[in-house]
Amino acid sequence: MKRESDSVRRNINFVQATWGDLPRTVLCRLRKLIRVFGLSVALGDIQLIDGRWYVTHAGLLRIAQRSRCQGIETSLQENVSDPIASRWVFKATVYKTSCSRGFVGYGDADPSNTSPLVRGAEMRVAETRAVNRALRKAYGIGLCSVEELGAFSAPQKPLAIVSHSNGYRGSSGASSCQLRLRDQLCLLIRQYNLDASLVKAYAADFCGTETLKEASRDLVESFVTQLAALAEKDRDALICKLNSYAQPAEVKS
Repeated sequence: MKRESDSVRRNINFVQATWGDLPRTVLCRLRKLIRVFGLSVALGDIQLIDGRWYVTHAGLLRIAQRSRCQGIETSLQENVSDPIASRWVFKATVYKTSCSRGFVGYGDADPSNTSPLVRGAEMRVAETRAVNRALRKAYGIGLCSVEELGAFSAPQKPLAIVSHSNGYRGSSGASSCQLRLRDQLCLLIRQYNLDASLVKAYAADFCGTETLKEASRDLVESFVTQLAALAEKDRDALICKLNSYAQPAEVKS
């Protein structure tokens, strides 16, 4: 019970640091989502858009993993798809157990219900939407997913992160999704009082790049997820890990 309360408190603190004071109803809804589904704002499981909570594809997959989902099967519905018009329809089936009959969800995407930023990627959007709907059915999640919203279905571009006096900042022209990832990293540093320069060095090593700005967004997102998990589980161990990236002081002769 204490661990559950700690998780709720950390998420509430994270949300207030990100969006400021929110209506009581919004925070009450968040508490229920954390307790029932084990969702985490810091890990990107849910997002607040226009005062409403939306689950993410990553959050749904984490729920499935924790619940030991046996498998997800997808298939293109060729009879109702139209490649020339870039209209795609997918069927997804989630098997909660090895003997489950499966929970079915359908997802469609075409230029009329997706962001202009995903032109040419409608097929992937449709499959993701189908998987999300099947997972929501299987695990009784009434929240709509972010990827089902046309304006938020764009694929993520690489994120350039450079040192800044307040922690980190994204490259100019970064999308709102990129800014959310940047803010997650910045807030984790502040929330757990971490050394920004050491976090940056750790991130570059984690991503296998010379500098963090050279890493792909997927790698940076994986790093942020791991950093949040480590900080929540054992901050002292994380501090020791970060200290290993400190440059040795020069010895004056």
